[in-house]
Amino acid sequence: MPPTENEPTLIAPRPRKILVVEDEALIAMLIEDMLTELGYEVVGPAMRLQRALELAQAEHLDLAILDVNLANESSFPVAQQLARRGIPFIFATGYGSRGLEGQYREAVLLKKPFEMHQLEEAVAGALSSGPPLP
Repeated sequence: MPPTENEPTLIAPRPRKILVVEDEALIAMLIEDMLTELGYEVVGPAMRLQRALELAQAEHLDLAILDVNLANESSFPVAQQLARRGIPFIFATGYGSRGLEGQYREAVLLKKPFEMHQLEEAVAGALSSGPPLP
């Protein structure tokens, strides 16, 4: 029998899953640690474009954090794939909006280096704004 309105359920909500795409190992570990501390489940990190594309296609995700430059490749194909799936994403870059292509200039941007409160605000904002436009 399902619980009534006043009975607590025993099923805890699952943590939100966030894909981390970052080619610098130390930065990836730092982001992973911060997200875990904030209560999120981290997918990845993906350090190369091909792995990021695989995870963006196969995993159930609530959000992704994308480093714009991945070892001389752009993460824009990952952003396109996420947008097609209706998954919001954040670009993390040290270049600011100058590093973003035209269609992504209005995307949520997290300027490196960032602190945990900035990451928390960006994640909350991206999750509440809904899916990106393709």
